[in-house]
Amino acid sequence: MEAHHIKKKKTRIALVVASFDASITDVMTSSARNAIDEAHGRVGSFTQVTGAYEIPLAAKHALRNPLIDAVVALGWIEKGETLHGEIMGYVVHEALIRLQLEYDKPVGLGIIGPGATMLQARNRARDTAKRAVQAACLMNALINSA
Repeated sequence: MEAHHIKKKKTRIALVVASFDASITDVMTSSARNAIDEAHGRVGSFTQVTGAYEIPLAAKHALRNPLIDAVVALGWIEKGETLHGEIMGYVVHEALIRLQLEYDKPVGLGIIGPGATMLQARNRARDTAKRAVQAACLMNALINSA
């Protein structure tokens, strides 16, 4: 009897990356791309936006695309002198949760902060991006197995 191999569908991930601060988000992007390769997925699209505040709109456009299985949102909300970052962090996180529920597609949350210092962001950049990819891939597999 001949063995039949089932070819798994590669998870097509849209990377949505805030360009603030490129010294952090470039590391995050590289780590996410490596994690996607390790998970046998593929980058279906790449969108760079100015900051974390713009991520939800770009994520929405990616989630509407039938060729995209999941979004990974990457960015950093730094510690500031006012509550601006905390408010932004709350609304961005809430918007991304609502989008994944609306489109029934996972959003891997790879946003450091709010309230992170530069040192904290540097120390967390690689792992945060990798975990966001892993979460998106695992949730996509879970959704598709149901």
